[in-house]
Order: sequence, then structure tokens, then C-alpha cells
Amino acid sequence: ADGRIVGLQAEFTEKALERMGCRPVWVELPWARALLELQAGRLDVLPGALRRPERERYAQWVEQHLVVPNRLYVRAGQRERFGTATRLHEVLRPDLRLGVQIGVVYGADYAELLDDAAFRAQLTQLPVRTKLWQMLDLGRVDGVLAELGLAGCIVPTDVVLSDEAGGILFSRRSVDAATVQRYRDAS
Repeated sequence: ADGRIVGLQAEFTEKALERMGCRPVWVELPWARALLELQAGRLDVLPGALRRPERERYAQWVEQHLVVPNRLYVRAGQRERFGTATRLHEVLRPDLRLGVQIGVVYGADYAELLDDAAFRAQLTQLPVRTKLWQMLDLGRVDGVLAELGLAGCIVPTDVVLSDEAGGILFSRRSVDAATVQRYRDAS
């Protein structure tokens, strides 16, 4: 409500940085832009990331030991359409329209499906997550692969996209290895 970034991941990161004598300055960015800023060294730290080989070139990764499953979210009343499915490939059909954030990889299953042109054609990609939720609320997409917290009108399904432990990325351009190790020791 007051514009502050909150949540378990933010608190975990802030506490570790405090133990190092640092105070974070949070900047809210679309995910793809945040990755570009991290790569360029204009952003030092990016929490909430999954480890991906392509990110190793420009970022040092520290596991946060927080598993926050990425799920498929749908409008209330539509959850039953997905039955007992627990994996994304189990719910795919040609008429399913999915909203995703540009540049976000929602887990290994999703990354594998991106190789399929038919799957990619079902995606509506936007840079800002809130716009995806508005599209879901209006019925312009059938599901969204990222949580925002609109309890009541949008609900999670049992479809888990990833249950990997998240981590925090440190820019190789602006953060040295010793500082990353200090963060590991503090967390």
C-alpha cells in the first residue's frame, strides 16, 4: 500500500545485506529490463532469479534456499478447466492463451516448451506483470504464469511451472567475488 517492496524474499535479502553493513535501494523494473541493467552493471543485485546457464556469463548466483513455486494463475471459476493437472504440458491445447512477462523463464518445463513454435504462438508477452493480470481479468488471456496477489478474482491452479530454489544474481560488472562471498556468509 505504501509502495515499498515487501515479501519473504525482500526481507531475506535486506537482512543479509544489513549484516554486511549495506542498505538496499529497491528499484522496480520489468524482468527483462532488470536482467539487461544487471548485465550492464547499472543494477548490482537482482533477487528472485532461477539459475540459468546463459546468466552465468554476466552474473554471479547465490542460492537463497527459498522455493517459491511458479504456478499457472487463472480467473476464479476457471480453475476447474485444468482438472488435476500439475505440469504445464498437461494443460496445453491449441486454444489456451497464456500471458507471460518478456524475458522471464518460468522453469525448466517452460524453457523446454519455448522450443516449440506452436507453444510460442500461444503466448502473449508483455514487459509489465500488472498488465498481464489486467488482461487475465478481462478474459484476453486464459492464464498467467506469474503471481501478483489479486486474491479472490484470480486463483492459482495445481499446475506448477517450477519448484526450483530461487536465488539472487550479482552483476559481474559492478560486484566483485569477495562481496558475493560476504553475502553468502551473511545469508
